Amino acid sequence: MDQQTPASPMTQRYIKKREAILHAAAQLFNQHGVKGATLSDVAGRVDLSTNSITYYYKKKEDLVVACFLRSIEVINDILAVAAESSKPNERVRQFIRLFFSRLRQIQAAEAPEMMNFRDVQVLGSPHAEVVFAAYTDMFRRARRLLVIDGTTTENRVSLNARSHLLLTLTLAAMNWMSRYDQQDYELVAATMSDIMIDGLASKTSRWRETALDEALAQTPGVSDTTQDGFLRAATALINELGYCGASVDRISARLNVTKGSFYHHNPNKEDLISECFERTFSVTRRMQMMARAGDGSGWDKLCAVSRGLVRFQFSEQAPLLRMSAWSELPDDIRESKLKTINQIGQRFVFFLVDGMKDGSIRPVDQAVAAFQVSAMINAAIVLDRWVPDVTAENAVDLFVRPLFLGILSA
Repeated sequence: MDQQTPASPMTQRYIKKREAILHAAAQLFNQHGVKGATLSDVAGRVDLSTNSITYYYKKKEDLVVACFLRSIEVINDILAVAAESSKPNERVRQFIRLFFSRLRQIQAAEAPEMMNFRDVQVLGSPHAEVVFAAYTDMFRRARRLLVIDGTTTENRVSLNARSHLLLTLTLAAMNWMSRYDQQDYELVAATMSDIMIDGLASKTSRWRETALDEALAQTPGVSDTTQDGFLRAATALINELGYCGASVDRISARLNVTKGSFYHHNPNKEDLISECFERTFSVTRRMQMMARAGDGSGWDKLCAVSRGLVRFQFSEQAPLLRMSAWSELPDDIRESKLKTINQIGQRFVFFLVDGMKDGSIRPVDQAVAAFQVSAMINAAIVLDRWVPDVTAENAVDLFVRPLFLGILSA
């Protein structure tokens, strides 16, 4: 019988140090964004010189890829266990429960840090291809959790949208679970599973368009000006390539104008990016306030504002900015933008409270439900990666409806 040869002390030290590097790097990248942390920062966390850390990872991009791949490996292991359950609803509950259990272990320093996926789009070639290939494989594993009678050409589009919803909303918990005590992670996981499977509707509520949907569709958007063209181009590039990837050259090229024209209309890139956030904040606030002031139940209003914001993402005035872009911002504006993001997300709680009072929304944890609604709207920004033919109309049924009625609903 073959016996494994024990690793040499040198190999053991190498593996131990490499794991320490991955742990420290993931922490720093999560805190400051991929662009905001350097190899030198990572080296300082593990008592190495910058030159020494290149013995393990020659470039920062190599280290970033390694962090992403390790996180994907962890999630794949969780998906494999969840896939053993016989029913889709059991598989979904198990996936969320095990993922939250892992987050609790990380908070308790019982497991190494996992890399947040919000910055995955900032990688350039060939590193991006490596990570996206691994992420796509993980996506397919998550999709299998939702399969009931097999995957067919007819249901693949819907299945892809729901898989994106499940995977993205679960991973997004990494952004907000630190607000909870470690002892409450299991309870929060159960709450999120309940919302994911059974939705938000009470027994008397129905998924239907109301006059409020039409009113929100007529909401004055942003002006069709040269400046708004710069804002839309910059926003699209941030969504695709991250803050640093949205360079003055790329923004100008997207609009087919010169750099001189860019600086004629914009003092600098930083001010333009700040305006991109404010534009998205303005659109979101406007729809939220119109919905609150409109007629209908809390359910009607929450459904309408969610549909309206997702439709806006696929309109001529699109795009909205992905909110996870805050992590790449310069230090002097990062915290203020994050504060506003949290305030806007918190506003969805008011709709939920109103709905629970009038009986149109079933009793659930309002904070957790608000996180899900916010994350769903944000995730719609990249829905076209998984559903290439998505439109303003089918996005609502493919992506918004499953959160409100349950991810396994017909």
